[in-house]
Amino acid sequence: MAYRPPLLTTTHTALARPAPNTTDDYERWYTEASPNNRMLLSLRSGIPSEIAWAFDRLCRLCNNEQFLFRSIPGLTNTLFEWPEWYIAQNAADSFKLSSLFAMPSSEERKRRHGLEALCIMRNAAAVNDANAEELVNHRKAIHLILSALHNVQPDSDENVEFLLYVTDLFQYIAPTYTLPPASAPQTISPLLPLLDLIRRTPNRSLIVSSLTCLYLLFSNPANSSRLTANSPALSASLLYLPLLSDRVLVDVCINYLYAHLSHPSMAKAFLHHPDMPSTLNLLVTQMLSEQIEDTVSIDIGGPTHTAPAQAVLIKDHELSKEELDGLIALPEPQRCYEWMKLMFVAKPDGELTQVDFWNLYKDVFVPYQDQYHLLVASDVIKNVNVVFPQAQAMVLPGPPQKFVVRGVDRRKDDRSNERFKCLWNRSECNSPPSSSASELYEHILEHISSVEEHGQNCSWATCPREPLPKLNLRAHVLTHLPSVQPPSKHPTQSDTITLPSPQHVYPVSNPTTRPVPPLKTTLSVKKPVADPPSSSLTALLCIRILFRISFTSVEAAPRVDADHFGFPGLIEEDEGMEAPEDSGLSDSEQEGQRRGRRAFSRIRRLLEGVQIRDETLMGWITEMIQSQSQSQSRYRASGLTRAGSCLLLWLVTFYNERPVCIKICYNVSEVVRGTFYNTFWKVAN
Repeated sequence: MAYRPPLLTTTHTALARPAPNTTDDYERWYTEASPNNRMLLSLRSGIPSEIAWAFDRLCRLCNNEQFLFRSIPGLTNTLFEWPEWYIAQNAADSFKLSSLFAMPSSEERKRRHGLEALCIMRNAAAVNDANAEELVNHRKAIHLILSALHNVQPDSDENVEFLLYVTDLFQYIAPTYTLPPASAPQTISPLLPLLDLIRRTPNRSLIVSSLTCLYLLFSNPANSSRLTANSPALSASLLYLPLLSDRVLVDVCINYLYAHLSHPSMAKAFLHHPDMPSTLNLLVTQMLSEQIEDTVSIDIGGPTHTAPAQAVLIKDHELSKEELDGLIALPEPQRCYEWMKLMFVAKPDGELTQVDFWNLYKDVFVPYQDQYHLLVASDVIKNVNVVFPQAQAMVLPGPPQKFVVRGVDRRKDDRSNERFKCLWNRSECNSPPSSSASELYEHILEHISSVEEHGQNCSWATCPREPLPKLNLRAHVLTHLPSVQPPSKHPTQSDTITLPSPQHVYPVSNPTTRPVPPLKTTLSVKKPVADPPSSSLTALLCIRILFRISFTSVEAAPRVDADHFGFPGLIEEDEGMEAPEDSGLSDSEQEGQRRGRRAFSRIRRLLEGVQIRDETLMGWITEMIQSQSQSQSRYRASGLTRAGSCLLLWLVTFYNERPVCIKICYNVSEVVRGTFYNTFWKVAN
């Protein structure tokens, strides 16, 4: 063979893959989705330490919402083994003497694992719907729950905990579970053991869980035939309903009561229950206890008129008489130019609407248009640019468009020195206001310098001072000078003053002569600030059901076969709460309706205190209150009571003198006088 040189080979160093992290408590390693998962193999190993280790890790993982049973095939089926062993041992009474003698450590360990397995399933189902669906559809779930309810008795702490986990799991199945008929074997129905748990156990958590299971069961219409009027669950709900401070327990009691009353036959039977009136009272009290209200003040008085407590010192300039007289004689457009110079000033950030320009111009010169014609609005706006070259007419976009002139503003008059105005010569001094009190005093001394030495009256405004010598007059005028600083306002004083009417003049020289304004009339009412919680809404539904059952025939007409001594519209005392005979109701149903109406009449005051923000739900409350008022008004407007009927019969039989009878008739109340009088004479004659 011919010689061949060796081929050149390039060696590559393979990168080592990182080894899996097998540190204890590293959850990714525990949750590997494979049949040989470390925890699953430990559970199936039969080695006590490995099993304990796996349950410890699962108890930690089950509270994580990312933990899924289906990610570890076979885990769910394995977890059922320990609860099944626990139930089998209870059925065989193997734990009967556990309270007296110590159990073998192996059995005690298995019991703990049974509780841990149920705890894992319960917690995992609570935090993830996929886990709940996995357990509900498992073939062992129903059998495990039924076996536990029938074979495990709540006679020890371990059994109570076990049953609590079982009932919590059953809550995921109960809404769609159909109870077998009453003739079926009791071992395949969870109803009797759940009712027995509620009747026997004093454990609050187990009562809450069992009542929740029954509420969910009977929320299914297919299970309504298994309801009974004397159910232990109903008795327990009514027993624990007064514990309003325990919101969780009261909530589940109201939920079961609603499921019970949702079936018409049970609602009618409940009207005969001895605790029905107190239950209605408690349901309304529950709504009132959870009511969130805020006190709101409503002004029910007339409109109030106010004015600023302190005069505004800076106001828009208004033309004086001298300025107006000077403008009237000018022709247009010179008059418009001079008017703008007096009324407006240039201001870069100022802005006025074009309508305001035209309205101000028109209001001033319309009374004098017979001398010179007025400019049209467009010419007035154009003249703005002549007087103020930096001003610009523009249209601001937006709905609606705004036509403005930017770059000008109204001229302002500073009236802060008005208090330093000279009022000499009975307020006829024409000098402008001084800038300070000292300057005003110097100005007044100029007036006094012309006064004769022997004296003169004070000429300040309306001062009634008798004649004073010139020297004393100089000292007297100091009393008329205002203070250098304006008077300070008290911290409690309002910024506005209430006036008795919008036409009242303010300010006035003597504030004490101002009429007293009308009193401020406010009404404080309570209004709901939030929607009621779910328990209050469920309580309202229960009340609504009982109301509809009790008042189904309240609007029926009175009986037609009773003469009532010539008063066919009369309703006797025991007829106001009675259903008509031809309503098709049995005597028992009529008696139940009477009891229901009497119970609602007793809680009317409580219902008046209920406030709900939703208008529809508040309409239910209003309807229940008004039904009581209508029932009472029907009784009051019926004419006469039984005692009045007896009086009428006595008058017809034994009257001797008609004037006496007339006098008796006019002593009857205004409501029944006319009917009583007319009917009496018709029968008597």
